[in-house]
Amino acid sequence: MRTIDGGSGGQGDAGAQRTAQGGRAARAGVPTIPLPRESAAAAAATGAALRTAGQVVPAQASTGVADLLRGPVREARVLLSAPAAIYLTVQTPAGPDVVGVLTADAARLPLGCVLFRPSNGRPLVAVPSGAPAQVGGGRVTVGDLTVRAAAWWDPRPKLPTARPALLPEGVRLLRTAVYGDGVPHSAFTLPGLPSGPSGPLAALRGAVRRADLDAALRTATRLVGLGPGLTPAGDDVLAGTTAGLVLLGHPAAERFGAGVTGLAAGRTTELSRALLRHAAAGRVSGEFAAVLRALVGDGSLPPAIDALLRTGSTSGRALALGLCTAIDLVDRTTRPR
Repeated sequence: MRTIDGGSGGQGDAGAQRTAQGGRAARAGVPTIPLPRESAAAAAATGAALRTAGQVVPAQASTGVADLLRGPVREARVLLSAPAAIYLTVQTPAGPDVVGVLTADAARLPLGCVLFRPSNGRPLVAVPSGAPAQVGGGRVTVGDLTVRAAAWWDPRPKLPTARPALLPEGVRLLRTAVYGDGVPHSAFTLPGLPSGPSGPLAALRGAVRRADLDAALRTATRLVGLGPGLTPAGDDVLAGTTAGLVLLGHPAAERFGAGVTGLAAGRTTELSRALLRHAAAGRVSGEFAAVLRALVGDGSLPPAIDALLRTGSTSGRALALGLCTAIDLVDRTTRPR
């Protein structure tokens, strides 16, 4: 099987490289979670499918997909193979789920195993959509690429309290970055989504103005699956709103998240459904998490906002709009006025 240089700068044998990369993960504060014995046994039982002639590529894996990676080896198929990512759909007893193999310069999605190197302009592995793969036993195997979970990162950002107070100046900066300076919120549009007073974004803004969470949830029926791409812009708005409500401690966040994920069944892409499920559990991309942490004073906000807005063609901007929506709903529906 082909192997990929994990970015260790040409160290000696594979064991030394794994040690160096594990050390970098530890210094970055990423905890290492050892695989259970039964997972190791499951991996060994797959035989040649999981054996390599040389090095296995190490990665930092999201704890959001730990159950899939540490569980038994399951059959999967390729959703998409691109220079910065491979997405696999995995059949589980609870239904299909999604795992991504991401390069270091890709968006750090909560369902991803992040490699220690950037993309190089070529697909990570030359396989078509629908090609077979395997996930489990601590590894992801697709084509001639095998990725091992060498360390773990938590996609749910650590905030000071269950209902954190946000810096007012930070919230103003985020709103300005999303809507524009001096531009009315009603003028906000996203490519692929209907605009104007009868569009779903206008309906969502109206629900926020009325402090009506149920109306906001009804708007989700118009947003789920709306827009082109693997993660339609309507889904990204809902993911940002759902995760924001959960992480900011809105008392109805669980109900809102359950409503959105229920609506997503059969109405959007497999990748988008998986990301909405993660959002309902407060698991978000590294870029989204950095913005939220900066809003409570942990880190610099301007570069965090810039990084989020650069995510995808519309995803980052849609997620930021969702976060602004969640902040407004929390302000208007839970805090004394």
